[in-house]
Amino acid sequence: MSREHFGAVATPVYRTSTILYPDIETLASQNVPYKYGRLGTPTSQSFETAVAELEGAARSFALPSGLNAIATAILAVCGAGDHLLMIDTCYGPGRSFCDGPAKRLGIETEYYAPSHGADIASLIRPNTKAIYCESPGSLTFEVQDIPAIAAAAHARGVTVLMDNTWATPLFFRPFEHGVDLSIQAATKYIAGHSDVMIGVVSANADHVGRVETFVHDLGLSASGDDCFLALRGLRTLPVRLARHRENALKLARWLQMRPEVERVLYPALPDDPGHAIWRRDFTGACGLFGAVLKPAAKTQMTAFFNGFAHFGLGFSWGGYESLIIPARFTRTVGDFAAAGPVIRIHAGLEDADDLIDDLAAGFARMKEA
Repeated sequence: MSREHFGAVATPVYRTSTILYPDIETLASQNVPYKYGRLGTPTSQSFETAVAELEGAARSFALPSGLNAIATAILAVCGAGDHLLMIDTCYGPGRSFCDGPAKRLGIETEYYAPSHGADIASLIRPNTKAIYCESPGSLTFEVQDIPAIAAAAHARGVTVLMDNTWATPLFFRPFEHGVDLSIQAATKYIAGHSDVMIGVVSANADHVGRVETFVHDLGLSASGDDCFLALRGLRTLPVRLARHRENALKLARWLQMRPEVERVLYPALPDDPGHAIWRRDFTGACGLFGAVLKPAAKTQMTAFFNGFAHFGLGFSWGGYESLIIPARFTRTVGDFAAAGPVIRIHAGLEDADDLIDDLAAGFARMKEA
């Protein structure tokens, strides 16, 4: 894009609402690349084009947040009287959207277990419009058989949606595995610096029109500043993800040896239940994973979480900083077997040995309590 912007390496921030037309004939024909700020600018187009190329999509749409991307993808294909199959390990606010606004709009959501592959066909009804996937699942990191689910869905004319935030387009190419709409909370790894709220829906050719119509009818758009910052993040995404993955593997293997840990939840580990599918379909793993601890009292867990030097206590993930939180989640289909508390860790870009020392100090506080 540099030739279009006087040689600037980075596409500049376009903050605009009004676009001026050169004459009345052009205004009447609307035959211009940019018509109105809400409908796109060089900044948003640069970002959307880059994401679409990475995901292998026909087109991508930049939106105000990851949750908005979830809602947009669902509402673009589902309406009153329709049935949605939603993965039981979905992102918590996505569940809240399905149980709240989507329900009020007449969409029936049925949750299904992440163990379903081709047999998800048994859950498809005549009014099923979409199957929503998230792999690995939020907080507990179960891996889904996306190609098998997609084949079963498409045999019945059902659209496949997937939250691909964990893997990013670098580690999972959704459209090569049968996904129709891919969702990114670009707030996380794509932006990468914990300073942007932005989401993306990417669509294959058959679904571009439906998403575009919905996005335009609801007036959805991401700001030029946020698109600019997300573009900045894209440029360093491969380098950052390599460090996130390296740190996560080192921490996960260290945690496997700790007496306080029952099991580590990370599909990149050979003994993880989802490892075989992950190795078949994914080309890498990010810095987000979980761990099931052995039974511990509330006072012990309070001592564990209070006092970290490097790990922050905060939601979201994907930035340069390491985070740790207690993992609290809802399951509708069966229970998640956990001997003790579940924690979620995001391995940031800090020195891995410093992070290990920080966790070791947390376990020492737990023991003292």
